[in-house]
Amino acid sequence: MASLCFTSATPNPNFPQSKSKKSLKLTQTHLTEVNENDKNFPTLYKSYFHSISSLCKERRIQEAVDLLTQMDSEDLQIGPEIYGELLQGCVYERAIHTGQQIHARILKNGDFFARNEYIDTKLVIFYAKCDVLDVANRLFFRLRVKNVFSWAAVIGLNCRMGFNEEALIGLVEMQEMGVFPDNFVVPNVLKACGALALIGVGRAVHGYTLKVGFDGCVFVGSSLIDMYGKCGFLDNARKVFDGMIERNVVAWNSMIVSYVQNGLNEEAIKVFHEMRSEGIEVTRVSLMSFLSASASLDALEEGKQGHAIAIIGGLELDNIFGSSILNFYSKVGLIEDAELAFSIIVEKDIVTWNLLISSYVRHGLVEKALNTCHLMKSKNMRFDCVTLASILAAAADTSNLKLGKEGHCYCIRNNLESDVVVASSIVDMYAKCERIDDAKGVFNSITNKDIVTWNILLAAYADFGLSGEALRIFYQMQLEGVSPNVVSWNSVILGFLRNGQLDEAKDMFSQMQSLGVQPNLITWTTLIAGLAQNGHGSEAILVFQKMQESGIKPGATSITCAISACKDVASLRNGRAFHGYVTRHDLSLLTPIATSLVDMYGKCGNTHQAKRVFDMVLSKELPLYNAMISGYALHGQAGEALALYKHLQKEV
Repeated sequence: MASLCFTSATPNPNFPQSKSKKSLKLTQTHLTEVNENDKNFPTLYKSYFHSISSLCKERRIQEAVDLLTQMDSEDLQIGPEIYGELLQGCVYERAIHTGQQIHARILKNGDFFARNEYIDTKLVIFYAKCDVLDVANRLFFRLRVKNVFSWAAVIGLNCRMGFNEEALIGLVEMQEMGVFPDNFVVPNVLKACGALALIGVGRAVHGYTLKVGFDGCVFVGSSLIDMYGKCGFLDNARKVFDGMIERNVVAWNSMIVSYVQNGLNEEAIKVFHEMRSEGIEVTRVSLMSFLSASASLDALEEGKQGHAIAIIGGLELDNIFGSSILNFYSKVGLIEDAELAFSIIVEKDIVTWNLLISSYVRHGLVEKALNTCHLMKSKNMRFDCVTLASILAAAADTSNLKLGKEGHCYCIRNNLESDVVVASSIVDMYAKCERIDDAKGVFNSITNKDIVTWNILLAAYADFGLSGEALRIFYQMQLEGVSPNVVSWNSVILGFLRNGQLDEAKDMFSQMQSLGVQPNLITWTTLIAGLAQNGHGSEAILVFQKMQESGIKPGATSITCAISACKDVASLRNGRAFHGYVTRHDLSLLTPIATSLVDMYGKCGNTHQAKRVFDMVLSKELPLYNAMISGYALHGQAGEALALYKHLQKEV
């Protein structure tokens, strides 16, 4: 926690019914313009002031400082208004060193600027806008009069630095001093509310904006949309958006980003198209959000359109925007396009490299992932935690213990094993390489275990059918203050089913619901598969029906497991019902489902129907052939089985 000038314990903003009746008493030093009616003010000084002011606004701070030096050479006394303009010019260019030199000159003048409110405020604003937290806070604390401008600067600084609670405490103290938020303070306060998900405070700020008339400000409106979006209140965000008289690109982007953050990707895409239809020029933020939504929906054409818009608009593929395009192509499975996007990114940073490596790993291209790692090292780039997590995932997916150990050693040499993500990846790697003791050893060495780490070890024991160990870990995590989530419960249930302990599995299934943990699709599928594999086909079918009644939509795996429960003539009726279901939902031609249907009909003695399903599948894979051949063989149709086997050999 940073050392701050705010002292209130908890933010409790109390917004007034109207604006404060107290007006700020402005001396001449509050003004950014020189009083040209002053007859004693030299014309030359006025000329210098206007020249310096213009140069600062044009972001030519060095030339402005040169004029200051020239004024010194002409023995002109430099007033606070010129220093104020120079400090503002340093803010425009983030020229911290130059601003510090100007501050030193001000201090050198001593008594002339002692306790000058205008200069003191300008210094606070300069250091705050340049993100120099300690100095800004120290100068702010010393201000005799804290006006809305100094409060806005320091509250904004705290928001940018992630000190959102301190920003809200500042809001409270500001009001207690009789200074009320303006339309520069309000957006920062709303940003803090969104970051902390304080919807109550956010709504109070919204009410304040309506009372004082800030709702017409496009930046306040955009901040309200962003706040409601971060708090998950999309209806409120949309209401603000629809009520805005003027919408700039920031408002449109806020609405699109809010939808993407909350998983409403179709709505995000719709707003993006509305934005373009109204002639609003899209920005990098618009396109990055659009690409993210397209990737999540596997919307290939939409994403390609976004890429085309970027090319036509001449947007350079820097590391941030280029990574968004790379990520889109990776998620929709177009690895070659992802590689092309990577190759034309101007400056590749660690994030860009990691995206390509993780893309290769996700699609099983381990050799390419490792080659990219070698290329990355040849560019003198060091692996970070994300890189190592990808390498360890590649080792886990391929059960490559040698690669996994190399990754582990690299982590130790470079002090990366303390990172919880890396440590969890090491545990997962050893578990999937069937080195459960090594996995447990690494697990025990982790100081701050999160829910993901516990679940990885739970899943490892469950996969090996070590139900007793899984249950022990399940209770241990609770004793250490980590509440199990649905993934944890799923692992314990799987462990019991793998060990043939059906009653214990069903008991855990009931317990999780009684404790308020709702089974998800994986939970139901695990139970259906376990019952079917342990010879309880009828019960598996009943569980499938209960899953539908609970509102969970069956996936391909759960349907396949349920069909596999129909293994004899007595269950043929249920098998036909499942066939009807998948046909109505256009799922019957999916290879795993078609294979399970062929297998079911074969085991139930209806090889004719099995052959009909087999023939309907255009792209036949080996498991489908095996199911059909097994069906023929099971019922003594050796000729048909042999003929199909010979056909398979020709196809291969």
